[in-house]
Amino acid sequence: MKKGAHSVAGLAVRKGREQPVTRALPEEVPVALVYNGSTQAVMMATPDDLHDFAVGFSLSEGIITDPVQIMRYEIVKHGQGLEAQMWLSEDRAEFLAARRRFMAGPVGCGLCGIDSLAQALRRVPAVISDLTLDAADIPAAMSALRAAQPLHDQTRAVHAAGFYVAGQGIVVAREDVGRHNALDKVIGAMARAEMSGAVGAIALTSRVSVEMVQKCAAAGSPVLIAVSAPTVLAVQTAQDAGITIAALARDEAFEIFTHSARIKTGATHHVA
Repeated sequence: MKKGAHSVAGLAVRKGREQPVTRALPEEVPVALVYNGSTQAVMMATPDDLHDFAVGFSLSEGIITDPVQIMRYEIVKHGQGLEAQMWLSEDRAEFLAARRRFMAGPVGCGLCGIDSLAQALRRVPAVISDLTLDAADIPAAMSALRAAQPLHDQTRAVHAAGFYVAGQGIVVAREDVGRHNALDKVIGAMARAEMSGAVGAIALTSRVSVEMVQKCAAAGSPVLIAVSAPTVLAVQTAQDAGITIAALARDEAFEIFTHSARIKTGATHHVA
């Protein structure tokens, strides 16, 4: 049984017949992100790769700019969940304290710890990279990501994110019940391994919302590949940030929504 999953008994009903079954289901627990003793956000997450998650969340939410700014990290178990406790360098602790003074209300999943509508729709820094990919890299990335999902194979109930480098495949992959969490785990793993996001593409098993583009920009990756479609705001944000979105990537087909010159298709242009 893969870590992060448990066997649960159930009753299968098929063609008018029923029989007992045992199915592997993913864990989902509340994980509090705690900085210098104060909780910033609570996310429902799969309790694997939590160090990567803590670092990736901290980077993608702008709490830190470098993993070395987390001076100490510890997981504390409670009866109802887990705390990822982090102690920040003095300058980042002061930054976060100042940010909290402007908090207007409770936070929610996906945009956790934000202070205002302006921050939710914040401009992301431009991603600078001379990376280009061949058209064949898009299905190759999704195929490689699919092969790197052991928890999904057992449960059919989790998302995955990965970092794809042409010629190497998926070099980092993480899974979670939350698509945001899976990407944060990848970002954290990359940062902890000192991988540059500029040399590859982020691949997702989910749709592309604006938060996913913001996190891709935080990772410094110029290409975002996804199995499902982007939102309008995600496309607008990616266009401004210099990020290529290649979405609806299934089998050999995909659609490019922004900065298409980064993908060398070699295809002929067809006008319907």
